[in-house]
Amino acid sequence: MKPILTLGLMLAATLSVKSAPADETAAANPTQSKPMAGMMEMTSPQPGFRLYGWIETGITGNFASPNDNQNFGRLLDDRANEPLLNQFVLTAERGLDPSIADRFDWAFRIQFLYGSDARYLKTIGLFDLITDDTVQPDIPELWFLAHFPISGTAGGLDLKLGKFMTCEGADMSDPRLNTFYSRAYIFNFGTPFYGVGALATMHACPNLDVYGGITRGVNVGTEDNNDSVSFYGGLGLNCCDGKVACAAITHIGPENPRDNHDYRYLNDIVTTWKITNKLTSITDINFIYEESVNAKGYGIAQYLTYAVNDCCTIGIRGEVWRDADGFFVAQFASNNDFIHFERGDDTVFDPRTTGGGRTTYGALTAGVMIKPPKPALITDLMIRPEIRYDRSLNNTRPFNDSSDRDMLTAAMDVVVTF
Repeated sequence: MKPILTLGLMLAATLSVKSAPADETAAANPTQSKPMAGMMEMTSPQPGFRLYGWIETGITGNFASPNDNQNFGRLLDDRANEPLLNQFVLTAERGLDPSIADRFDWAFRIQFLYGSDARYLKTIGLFDLITDDTVQPDIPELWFLAHFPISGTAGGLDLKLGKFMTCEGADMSDPRLNTFYSRAYIFNFGTPFYGVGALATMHACPNLDVYGGITRGVNVGTEDNNDSVSFYGGLGLNCCDGKVACAAITHIGPENPRDNHDYRYLNDIVTTWKITNKLTSITDINFIYEESVNAKGYGIAQYLTYAVNDCCTIGIRGEVWRDADGFFVAQFASNNDFIHFERGDDTVFDPRTTGGGRTTYGALTAGVMIKPPKPALITDLMIRPEIRYDRSLNNTRPFNDSSDRDMLTAAMDVVVTF
């Protein structure tokens, strides 16, 4: 067990979970359509008004059957050998009409989530302590967007106000966009997930978008744990007729409770290369730094996916991520431990909630995305079995009751879109 004071600082710094609703095209072929569309645009609503949703349920089998019932270093798939209702999501939205891009237009999204993922998705002050159940409610997104045509640009300016997803990293919390049920260490601990504030997107030219905005901080909503704002922005690039795309995003600002002068820097670059019509490479490079304790985290994740046919995609992911100062990676045993740490609450935490120390984590995941025939009332059906091996590369023992160097899991989830 690590000292609870150190863990408190670490978990206050741990990053919240992204949610990325997407259109039906992206949902139908996530590993290819998402990167090619651009990291911001792929979460934009389809033109016109619509209602839709999805249900995701899954289970992660841990071969060691740890007594603490935890898969260390995981967030949304944290429970060992326990089935989870991860997400039941309902969405109402209106999208921009691309045929009138040279005129003013507007869009919005309102989204409700009920599921075990909400334990990590919540923002401070919004449904954050409404219950201590495993399955909880949340409002992942609630925003309004105004589109302004600007002469001399490729697509004008979009201004988004409200609660929105931040687009760093290759994995997303919308399960329809991912190849695997489990997420990378970069997703869990190296990127922000939600912002509440304003975000401007300038479509400067056909191959370049510029993003810039102000938020209340990482996973901060109606209440702020330090009363300071943060900057969020970056660039989106594509070339080679859309076969290569890159998103370079940063989030900078104070994030620790009651500390408005020590900054956290969260930086991520995702490069996608569509090698052939069937083979896609995604490279995710991550570096983060916390001033308050001079802590660094950094790593790389490499994805390769091969679309065998319309019904089957094979994927592999290899990752190395270094928590150089034992500040970022942890497990959260009680349902509200994560949000209590983010808020900086003076409370007693579950003794099974612990960090992994100064560890270099390696992980290798292999899986299959299966899309079988579906009933007429269902928009999409996806089944994803996977096997994953995690290992400490420097002889620490963070896994399975803080006793093992490695952890072997087999998982599967089912996602139904309607």
